[in-house]
Amino acid sequence: MAFESQEKQKAYWKENLRLMGILLAIWFTVSYLFGIVLVDVLNAFTIGGAKLGFWFSQQGSIYVFVVLIFVYVWRMNVLDKKYNVDEA
Repeated sequence: MAFESQEKQKAYWKENLRLMGILLAIWFTVSYLFGIVLVDVLNAFTIGGAKLGFWFSQQGSIYVFVVLIFVYVWRMNVLDKKYNVDEA
């Protein structure tokens, strides 16, 4: 991976860190806030016969985590192409 300039390298990492920050915030919201802090509020709703707070803490956070992995790979491929550092 070779960058044309130091400025492009800094811009690349800035965008990478921004993406990671957003995805980590989503993961934190779903796994910690929905699964632990707001569980009583969410348990007023059901999904597939299970209380929503319970579902988030047992399955929903795992599903969201897997989706976030795929989103990260997709966005990083776009970012790599933008800065001409893709593997292709």
